[in-house]
Amino acid sequence: MQTHRQVADVVAERIEGLITDSVFKPGQALPSERRLTEKLGVSRSALREGLKLLRARGLIETSQGKGSFVANLMSHTMQTPMLHLLGSQPRTLYDLLEVRELLESEAARLAAERGTPADFVLIGRRYKELRAAHDTETSRSEHARLDHAFHLSICEASHNPMLVHTLSALNDVMLSSVMTSVDHLYHRKPLKLQIDRQHARLFNAVTGKLPEQARKAAQHHVRSIRSNLHDIEQEEQREIRATLRLEVGEGG
Repeated sequence: MQTHRQVADVVAERIEGLITDSVFKPGQALPSERRLTEKLGVSRSALREGLKLLRARGLIETSQGKGSFVANLMSHTMQTPMLHLLGSQPRTLYDLLEVRELLESEAARLAAERGTPADFVLIGRRYKELRAAHDTETSRSEHARLDHAFHLSICEASHNPMLVHTLSALNDVMLSSVMTSVDHLYHRKPLKLQIDRQHARLFNAVTGKLPEQARKAAQHHVRSIRSNLHDIEQEEQREIRATLRLEVGEGG
């Protein structure tokens, strides 16, 4: 027969599993005590003891009157300087896009292999929201958020908790790279149409359960963004040099 303490350990372990699997995400409120006791099949006192264990481990935080929330599982202490580098050093952005290519192509492959009907419903919702933003007046930050949310929904469908947590730890810098894409590419109609087609291919390959096509679609998408941003940077540098030559010539 299990003791009350053993039941609390089991409760904590099961909630930990849900956090690991990103069912409960950092910053997300846990369901009510009544809902959790029903789902876990335990008493309210055992649930409270389990939550106390999770608080002691730093996995959840409790706010008076607001309930319990999943804690931030990754330190963000390095993100502010990294965001600074993304803004000041183009090389850093290209390095990040290489990381995105590696992680997101594998995430897409796994999502096509392992994704469940529920995963595909969520991916479909994020894709529909992204498509709907094309027909409305949407701010660049909101467009970037929707673009990022679409890619994140595919990653979550990989059912690889460490891959999901790795991308979550890089959330701010990943979102920053998407913002850069929106800023520099979305207002150029041919490039915007290219991105739309790439998103469609990625969506269809993942939800069509075509792993290799999904991997290639994600890889091609990020590579083309990297290439297009590099071409724009080179174009801007040429314009700067030409303008300086013109100014110097006129000055002479």
